[in-house]
Formats: sequence, C-alpha cells, structure tokens
Amino acid sequence: MSGRSPAIAALAYHDGEFVPLERALVPVTTQALQYGTGVFEGIRAYVQVDGGLALFRAHDHYRRLLRSSRTLRIEVGKSAEELCELTAELLRRIDATEDTYIRPLAYKRALLPGERPGVQLLGVSDALSVNAFRMGSYTDPAGISCSIASWRRPASDVLPVRAKVTGGYVNNALAVDEARAAGHDDAILLNSRGHVAEASTSNVFAVVGGRLVTPPATADLLEGITRDTVVTLAADLLDVATDFHDLGRDDLLNADEVLLTGTGSEIVPVTRIAGRNVADGVPGPLTTALMTAYQDVVRGKDRRYHHWLQAVHPA
Repeated sequence: MSGRSPAIAALAYHDGEFVPLERALVPVTTQALQYGTGVFEGIRAYVQVDGGLALFRAHDHYRRLLRSSRTLRIEVGKSAEELCELTAELLRRIDATEDTYIRPLAYKRALLPGERPGVQLLGVSDALSVNAFRMGSYTDPAGISCSIASWRRPASDVLPVRAKVTGGYVNNALAVDEARAAGHDDAILLNSRGHVAEASTSNVFAVVGGRLVTPPATADLLEGITRDTVVTLAADLLDVATDFHDLGRDDLLNADEVLLTGTGSEIVPVTRIAGRNVADGVPGPLTTALMTAYQDVVRGKDRRYHHWLQAVHPA
C-alpha cells in the first residue's frame, strides 16, 4: 500500500466522480431504496501469476449491467468499455494489490421536477455508483450443505429474472435465511414448475453419467458469467459437454456431483442436499478439476484465456 490514509484510500465512484467512501451516500427518498428499482453486478479482480492485478470478464459483466439497466429504463451514460476503464481507475486509486470484489450499482434516484409521487420508471433520474473491497475465496473447497428452499424462484412473467435487479434479491435473502436457520450453508430454489432454478446467488450444475447438466435459461434463472466460464472450460480443457435441460429435486439427490458457480462463490462443491450426501459426500473429480482450471484461468496461468482478463496497470 502507498502512504495514503485509510480515509483517502477508501474511495468509490459516485455522482460522476471519485469520492471518499463515506461520502458515497444516497438520501432516504431514493427511488431504488423505496422500490428496489436498481440493477447491479459483482466483478472480481484477481492477483495474477506475475504479481499484477486483472479484472476477470469485466466487459461481459458490464454488458449484462447495461442490458439489465435497459429493463428498468436506467440510462447509465457509459459504454461497457468506459465502465471497464472506470473500474480499473478506481482500483488504481485505492492501490488495490489483493483479490478485490467490485460492486457497480445503477439505480433510479429521484422524481424529475413536476412528476407526481408513485411507483414508476419514467420521470425518474438515474445514477451510477461503483465501490470495491478486498475479498478472497470464501467458500469451503471441502463442500457445502444446501437445502431445497420452500421459497420459489419468481417466474419471468412476474419479475425480470434474467436481469440482475436489486428488488428481486429479497427472494434470495429469504431462502438463505431459511436455509441457515436449518443448519445449511445455502439454498437451492425451484421455479414455479418445480424444476431447479438456481441457488441464492449461484447457478447449479449436476454431474450425471460423466456429463455436466445445468438448467436452461427458460428455468427462470440468471445466466451467470461464471456459469458460461465453466461450460467453456469443461468443453475446452476436460472434453466434457454440458447438457442444458430441466433438473428436478431427485436429479440433484441422485447426481454423481453437484456444484454451484458464481462470481462471489466461484466454484463450490455441494456435498449434502436436504440432509443427504451427494454420492460419497465429498467433492467429485470433475468439480475438483474445474476448480483447479478456473483458478489457473483467473490468475493468468493459462494464457489461452487471457482475453478474459483486463490488466489493471499501475498509475
């Protein structure tokens, strides 16, 4: 770290400028706070094998943020490329040298002059904030326990589930709260048709007969960037194809392996579901191989995937 004081080093991008984190505030009248009308992303920056820092698939994350923003009529005012460079600049300004998590948030702010109060998307101003903080791997590589939540994943005609909308995560929070109260680490949610949708903040894969299986986009899930990464690495490096079809509760209980994928959780084995072991109750060989391959890619060890990395060059 440089000689900057913590107060100066803790910065966020807010209201069009880089400001101390304690100044990156919103009033209680903020529309997104009142109605959940915001969209967000989670992006990781990893320490590289050469000692530098690089954003992983930031462009893909920001393209999804812009798609989500259009759903809520939020005008971000920047391209995906500009958002990537803004993020790199934030990391430079906070002297980031460790694994870092970045949280961009685009949201509805306040009624425009002359607009009547109410739940609406038109006639409301837009805002963008980006903050970052140190975060390494936090999931247990030995495996986690999941419940099957009593809460269902909303259908796509109820909520835009393929957009990362802040208000939709109340559903996830309720499912996680229920799971942890029962002694589990996470929850797997079914959709309104009784098929597997996703975990609280991760996509779900099962290994069946040596093949990866994951629910299709029509299962009312968010199509994860890490989900796509795993499908690609499995095919390229392990010669394992992925089938996209519906999974039921029994499919998970009878699978050879189950794993979750997400930017925050990365790749995590699920070794128990609803109080039952998955196979032998230990991480399986395909999950373990994917975990190793993923770390090699995000840390720049496998040069075939350097196009997914954006180096954060020192100032």
